[in-house]
Amino acid sequence: MDNPIEARIAELGLALPDAPAPAANYVPFVRSGDTLYVSGQISSGAEGLILGKLGEDMAVEAGAAAAQACALSLLAQVRAACEGDLGRLKRVVKLTGFVNSTPNFTDQPKVINGASDLMVEVLGEAGRHARSAVSAASLPLGVAVEIEGIFEIA
Repeated sequence: MDNPIEARIAELGLALPDAPAPAANYVPFVRSGDTLYVSGQISSGAEGLILGKLGEDMAVEAGAAAAQACALSLLAQVRAACEGDLGRLKRVVKLTGFVNSTPNFTDQPKVINGASDLMVEVLGEAGRHARSAVSAASLPLGVAVEIEGIFEIA
């Protein structure tokens, strides 16, 4: 039987991907006590990388969907860090979101809401978190969004 978190994700019509492997010289997560630091997860879905620049060739809604994909990858990394037991996740502490956007684009918070909303929909109060949403002139491989996270785990 799936744990309640994975069951809730399935109820939303979503699925966790496999935890993405690091693309360079870093580890996907580091645990220190009950704090888990998850490296930035780039926007990727079943069709591959989610590319685009907000304010140029991507709408806010598409950016929010890219951020949601990042959130699913973050949860996949938490599951991997917890040896497959996502039930050990106690809360989301902080998300830092980077949005590939033009200099005049100012809706970074609306884009990163795609990740924040998912965390709250899936985890309830444990999904509420501190957050930063910032613009980036470009992101790795031309992706639209990258998000890193800090989590409390058992």
